[in-house]
Amino acid sequence: MESKAIWLFAIIYSTLQHIGSFSSPLKRPRAGDPFDTFPKNFWQEFSSPFTDTPEDEELEITDTTTHEPFPFFADPYTTVNVSTQLGSNVFLHCRVNDLQGKTVSWMRRKGDDLALITFGRHTYSGDSRYSLEFEEPNDWKLLIQYANERDEGPYECQVSSHPPLVLLAYLTVIVPHVEILDERGSTTPEKYYKAGSTIELQCVISKIPQPSSYITWRHGTRMLNYDTSRGGISVKTDMLPGRALSRLYIANANRHDTGNYTCMLGNDITGTVIVHVLNGEEPAAMQHASASLMRPILSVVLFAVFAVMICRR
Repeated sequence: MESKAIWLFAIIYSTLQHIGSFSSPLKRPRAGDPFDTFPKNFWQEFSSPFTDTPEDEELEITDTTTHEPFPFFADPYTTVNVSTQLGSNVFLHCRVNDLQGKTVSWMRRKGDDLALITFGRHTYSGDSRYSLEFEEPNDWKLLIQYANERDEGPYECQVSSHPPLVLLAYLTVIVPHVEILDERGSTTPEKYYKAGSTIELQCVISKIPQPSSYITWRHGTRMLNYDTSRGGISVKTDMLPGRALSRLYIANANRHDTGNYTCMLGNDITGTVIVHVLNGEEPAAMQHASASLMRPILSVVLFAVFAVMICRR
């Protein structure tokens, strides 16, 4: 109890000393003073000016840690669309900067499944048309040779960082469309010509990404573009942006000109029509077509006659 009273008295005493002189520091007790038993730093703590740090003041902490460069794609987009023509070779590009020992891999996505194609510079696909070509300084190119419709779809270039970097490349394989027309511009699987007439066929090909492919005509297995053995054969081809038109003319048709005629773009895109050359006879198909055309005409004539007879009554 006595100890608590002494401490309370010391606090009151110090307060009175501060009130009496704001500019003077608190004096230490003299020897023999009853307060001489206090700790030596007691008076220093009470005589020191009080300072407070505002609660909203934050200490700035400087991070001196050095971080390794993180890999990133050189291209600004993480999704790219690539188009190629059927049968062509195509590259899917993946340019990575600051790789820092990480590994680049190519994968084929099918639904929720991913199939590994390449890992680093090694190819793991069972399809020999797929391979990896690295081009300095940073391009990990996936090569697909002789692209077909099955190659169309999404591919992923992945970098083995944490978290992994992913670039999505969607491949579209353009399949040209071929139509063979007759001289009237009509499509038909079979065409009939009279002996001595001129065979005229038109091959219209659309969805050609670049007019670099060559169009050929064949009669069976025989190429007609440069055929000079028969004579009277001419081919005229116009390559236009995105499409092509090729015309085949065969003068003075005879029975030897009967057969399959094929228009070919490269080795994969074809269209075929069957040509019949007749020596005056009329084939059953043409007879059936003629009868079919005569039925509506005969019906119209009979209706007109019947109407006239009614009006005369």
